[in-house]
This record gives sequence, C-alpha cells and structure tokens, in this order.
Amino acid sequence: MANPVFLFRLILLMLLSMMPLSGYTQANIEIDTPAIASLKQSMQQRHKQLEPYYSRGAVGLTHDGLIAMHDANALPLSARQPVNTLIAAENQDRNALYREIARANSHPEWEGDIRSTFGQRWIQLARPGWWYQNASGSWVRK
Repeated sequence: MANPVFLFRLILLMLLSMMPLSGYTQANIEIDTPAIASLKQSMQQRHKQLEPYYSRGAVGLTHDGLIAMHDANALPLSARQPVNTLIAAENQDRNALYREIARANSHPEWEGDIRSTFGQRWIQLARPGWWYQNASGSWVRK
C-alpha cells in the first residue's frame, strides 16, 4: 500500500490542477501564499488521523467540499467526540482554504465556485468504500 502522506500530496496536486471555474477567468488554483501553505500542511497532518474513519464509513465527504459524520455507530462511544473535533477542525481549514484561494486570486466572490469544484474533486478522488453525499444530500458509497 502506498504511503498515506504521498497519496494525500498526490490528491492535493491533482486538486491544484483543476479546470477553470465556469463563467470566470481561470482562477489560479495553484496559487500559494503563506496562509494557503499553512492550511495545506494542517490538512495533510489531519488526513492521517481521519483516514481510518473514512475507511470505516464513520466519516464521509459532503458535496459542498466539507466532511461530516456519516455513521457514528461505526465508532465506539468514546471515539465520537474526538472524531467530531477532527471533523470540525478539518472543515474550518477547508473553509479557510477556499476563502484564501479566492482572496489570493483577488476574487473573494469566487469562493462558492472554488468550494463546489473542490467538493466534486474530493468525491472523485475518494477511495473505493468511502462515503460521500451526492447533490441531493443522500449518502452513497463509492
């Protein structure tokens, strides 16, 4: 099995080479600022902790570029609060990442489109067996 850090970096690299946002001049998704670099590093470190919960089906990807508890029953009661804390921290970083990419492109109004594009990409790059929400909000197993 490939190194999880390598896989996460590969996923981020793929995300950074996304197609242009529809209806807009192409956003520079590869843009790098100290804030963006810090967010990516934080997310990469947290991914190591979240990966087992994606695999168990406890945590899933939402269609709007965030993550959510999919099945709390897949976790022992003692793990639920720590996982909820991880989810909250990840979503905080994801929201900040989308906002920072839009700001770095001098178009804060693009945040929603950047979020949507990332949401689609996270789902496309999810591993088989992981759960995600489709556009109608229903949970689907990849």
